[in-house]
Formats: sequence, C-alpha cells, structure tokens
Amino acid sequence: MSYISRAIETAKSRNPGEIEFLQVVEEMFESIHTVVESNPKYEENAILERMLEPDRQILFRVTWVDDAGRVQVNRGYRVQFNNSIGPYKGGLRLHPSVNLSIMKSLAFEQVFKNSLTGLPIGGGKGGSDFDPKGKSEREIMRFCQNFMIELSRYLGHNLDVPAGDIGVGMREIGYLFGQYKRIKNVFEPSVITGKNINYGGSLVRKEATGYGLIYYVREMLKDNGESFEGKNVIISGSGNVAIYACEKAQQYGANIIAMCDSDGYVYDKDGIDLETMKRIKERDRKRISEYIIDHPNAEYYSGQKGIFSLKCDIALPCATQYDIGIEDAAKLKNNGCFVIGEGANMPCTNEATAYLLENGFLIAASKAANAGGVATSALEMSQNNMGLYWDFSEVNEKLDHIMVNIFNTTKKAATNYGFDKNYSAGANIASFLKISDVMLNHGIF
Repeated sequence: MSYISRAIETAKSRNPGEIEFLQVVEEMFESIHTVVESNPKYEENAILERMLEPDRQILFRVTWVDDAGRVQVNRGYRVQFNNSIGPYKGGLRLHPSVNLSIMKSLAFEQVFKNSLTGLPIGGGKGGSDFDPKGKSEREIMRFCQNFMIELSRYLGHNLDVPAGDIGVGMREIGYLFGQYKRIKNVFEPSVITGKNINYGGSLVRKEATGYGLIYYVREMLKDNGESFEGKNVIISGSGNVAIYACEKAQQYGANIIAMCDSDGYVYDKDGIDLETMKRIKERDRKRISEYIIDHPNAEYYSGQKGIFSLKCDIALPCATQYDIGIEDAAKLKNNGCFVIGEGANMPCTNEATAYLLENGFLIAASKAANAGGVATSALEMSQNNMGLYWDFSEVNEKLDHIMVNIFNTTKKAATNYGFDKNYSAGANIASFLKISDVMLNHGIF
C-alpha cells in the first residue's frame, strides 16, 4: 500500500463519520500522489500525518437569551489547523449545518488556499450551529457577544485572525469586534477582518471573493482562447460572492441568466438586473422570489437545484459546499456548459469533479479561485498594522495581481507534473509543495 493510501486509511480510522473532512482529504491527496511517492522525505518526516491533524480543535458552549427571555444553547467551534506560514486565518460560519467535520474540512482546505495567495497566513475555520435566519437584530447581537466571550481566548493578530463566512457579514463582524474590544480592553483592529471601513475595514473586502473568482476564471478562459464576452452564465447563490461575481462578470460582457437562494432560482433570459438583486438581498434581506415583482418577464422556480438544468456556457457555484453532485454535473454537460468556477468552498463533490474533468470541463477549483476573499482580508490586516487606508482601485489592483499569480502558479504546477489543463490538480500540488517545504524547514513538532 502506498504512503498516500496508508495516510488516507489512517484518517478514516481516526475520524470516523466525518464525511466532509474525509472527502476533502481524499480530493487533496489523490492529486499529489506523484509528488509524494517520488520523494521519500515526506514519509520519513510523517508530513501527511502531520498535515491531517489540526494543531488544535476548540469546541465550546454558547449560551444566550432570545427576545422571549428563553435561554438558548449552541455549539461554537474554532479549528486552528496549521500555522506554518502565518497566523491562523479563516472565516466564521453561522449555519445550522455547522459541525466538527465541516469545520475541519474547511480549515484543512483553508491551509492550502491561503498558501496560494503568497501572503503570510495559516489556515483555520470556525463558527456555530446558530441559525441567524429569522432572528432579530438584538438576538444576533446577543449571540455574537456571547460567542466572542469564549472565542476571544484563542485570538490575536499574530495568533488567529477570523473573518466572515456564511451568516457572518459586516454587521456580525461589528458585534464580534465590539465584544472583543470590551473583553481585552484594547483596540486591536487586525484581530478580525471584514470590518466596517470606519474602524479599520478595507475597501473591496465585500467584493473580493466574487471579483477574485472572475479574475481567476478570466485567466483560465484566456489560457484556452476564450473569454466571458457573450457567454451565458448561471450563478448558484445570491450572497456576497454571487452578487459580486455577477457584477464583475457582467463588466466583462457575460450574460448572467440565473441566480438562486436556498428556496429557489430566478431565470432571466435578458440578464439578471444586478441593482434589483442587490436591493433584495443586501438592503431588504428578502428571498430571491421577490425579483419577478420588478421583472415580470423573468421566471421563478422553487427548488434551488433546478438551476443546474439550464443551458449555459459557464456555471459559477457560489452557494455552499457539495452543491453540485454527479447528477447535476451530468445536467451541466448535457446543456452545453464547459466551465466551472468554484466561488463557494468545495461546491463540487469528488465524484462530480472527476466526471467533469473526464468530460473536458475547465474547472477553477475553490482552493485557488475563491482565494480573493482571504487575500483581501490579509490586505486588510496589512493596512491595520501599518495604520493605512488604501483606496478602492489600489486594493482591487492588488487583488487582481494576486489572482493572476495564483492562476500562473496552479498552471505551472499542473504543467510540470503532467496534468495539462487540470488546474485543480495544479492548485493541490502547488499548495502542498509550499506547506510541506515549510514544515520540513521547521523540523518535527
């Protein structure tokens, strides 16, 4: 049995039932087989085993009081996976699906994603099974404040710097940072990112993941003699990533024909009206079905999964993990799609990814393609530490440059190891080589 196979079997025996974590481990390790098996130093230094174990996994109780005066109890998590190249960096997710397996899978992925940015940040992830949907402003505030009481023990600008993720936007970051400031009695803006511009936030942070996705896909299309111009695009999701991917893709001449939320999707053959979408989702915080009120020629369908049945050239899954399964992948192929740009974290199952690659799809893997958010978070940290504010164009230019470098890095690794247009494999190989090299230089610990 190969070293990689033994490492995967060990992961399965030590993490039983952690489906999400084991899936992302298999996806990563299967791509680096040639690299690992050709160099005995990885096995001699137990690099894979060390990579598979988080530095620490923190699980804690969050108790808060709802508007009716009832005591509520949730679980809080922070997985600090690997800080070989910098302080732990990764978002906080508030969603009822949150569990330890999901947190570990996202934190593991974050380690390698962050390494591709070229910035000095390690990988971690956190959150809670608290569901902000249907909660009042005061309930969300009270939860965030009590969540931070425990989380604050493990944070610091050179230790662990969280950011937002699903369910955690600028409002929630404000509540979290305000409570951190009260507990620590210090103004330390670089301890959390995604802040309001008035107290240390960065311009472009809201747009960063969506913009970064499009910058990466733009380079991938260019590498294959294609562009966004005139392409029909579907985007699953309607949060920050989806909205700003829509905005930037439209600027490059794409026709965004559909977007969705967890209830259903809207199809607008004339192209999604971005301002309407922003008003519904950002200002009014309503469901996407509201879109057809202002655009009666558009169509609304219940059931989010139906969006993958539409004819399109490019699909940008920007909602959540494992959104595209093997059946969805087959529908996309049969309807003319040839490009997948992963705006969400790991939106394709391993089976779907394998099917898509076998059928000649160009895939911009999330490990590389959605790194724009964390890259801009690191730029926010830099501005905080230097006491500077960069204007929109300066941050956007830096983001574009980072995403171009990430694409070139993944392409080079894919080419060097015989994977041709498999940019996903390139991203895995390039990030593994960087992290493993640093871990070897640090010695055994």
